Amino acid sequence: MEELTKSTGWNTEVLTSFSVHDKICEPHHDVYALYISLFLCVGLVVSYLPQHYRIISNKTSEGFSAWFLLLGVVSATSSFLNIILLQWDAITCCSMLSTGSCLESLMGVFQIGLQWFMFCIIFALFLLYFPEELKHAPHKPSSLHLDLPRGVERSAEWKISLGIAVTCVVHLVASVIVTAVLLKVVGGPEHYATNLWASILGILSMILAAFQYLPQIWKTWHRKTVGALSIPMMLLQTPGSALFVYSIATRPGTNWTAWITYMVTGILQGTLLVMCIAWHYRSKRLGIDEIHSTEEDEPSERTALLNASE
Repeated sequence: MEELTKSTGWNTEVLTSFSVHDKICEPHHDVYALYISLFLCVGLVVSYLPQHYRIISNKTSEGFSAWFLLLGVVSATSSFLNIILLQWDAITCCSMLSTGSCLESLMGVFQIGLQWFMFCIIFALFLLYFPEELKHAPHKPSSLHLDLPRGVERSAEWKISLGIAVTCVVHLVASVIVTAVLLKVVGGPEHYATNLWASILGILSMILAAFQYLPQIWKTWHRKTVGALSIPMMLLQTPGSALFVYSIATRPGTNWTAWITYMVTGILQGTLLVMCIAWHYRSKRLGIDEIHSTEEDEPSERTALLNASE
């Protein structure tokens, strides 16, 4: 070691850093974890397709809570950047590994990235297929504007939805900039500042995920109809949450902040699923349009019985 140091001019600290980097870049092959990850990636795409199809085929996103989508997008973005930071060493090691080993080591990043992308598509479809009749507030005549046509003013719900879209974009851009600057200037997760930012993103994602489904659960309960929500999507995703958590937790370099989000989300999604199934069969029993109906438009069960008796 001394001769090598003298002949090359490198000190022992540099050589030690190279040896540590080589050790980090050693491929970790876990065939079971790999198959689970591949299965989950395919399952993620398949599970989201019924929701995308339901919105597009019915040409409406009625029944979705904009606050649910805000919390979901920001949480998914934070979680995606969190695992990129935590697995930055694995990402930089790809140049030293074969293509197969590289892809295997980054399956956790692909999974969460895919989850983020598929959920963002739902948000985009929510805005694209937002009910036209709900975009405009009915005009209330006043002494100053008696000649204004009806429906020219944006509704409060549509204003909130547009504001939420701007918030999601601003959060994405700001978070990406901070992450890129830390990785470029400070370094990977072994540095305190980078690890702290990763933990902040992970904890933020966890907190938002804990509250994400509450606005949607409240809105679905209040409407007493399924709306544009897809029951098949939730039937596929809720059981898959346990496998997803296991797959992320077994990835090298990750900690609890990377997978706790999906455990909390799975529990809350299961609650929404049970509610949607109950409202689905209620709508069928009462002959209600489960997408467009609201609580005010629906007949009560007593009214339905009276109509049947007539």
